[in-house]
Amino acid sequence: MTVQECYEAFEGNYQEVVSRLRTDERIARFLQKVVDDGSYKLLCDSIETNNVDEAFRAAHTLKGVCGNLSITKFGESSSALCEFLREKRVINDEMMPMFEKVKQDYALTINAIKQLNS
Repeated sequence: MTVQECYEAFEGNYQEVVSRLRTDERIARFLQKVVDDGSYKLLCDSIETNNVDEAFRAAHTLKGVCGNLSITKFGESSSALCEFLREKRVINDEMMPMFEKVKQDYALTINAIKQLNS
């Protein structure tokens, strides 16, 4: 799988990231950091333990990483959850569909990145 195909698979903006990072090798190196980053696990653990501050911080980090790497679909769901947590300052049933969307988009993104590296 090429870097461009990877971006197509997770519904990212390849042209935008190329304009920023310039080479597929550099993009691939940064995408690997997404796989290795602990923010998603922190988000899941924080929601499970009802720690709003840590959940917000993790969602905000994911939003930023996705924005920097033009990982559009995952970035949008992370942003929605981040803004909910910023505004409401609560973990409740209302935010669970947003969290489920983040989980789906994360899985889609990570699977594509892993295919890129194989």
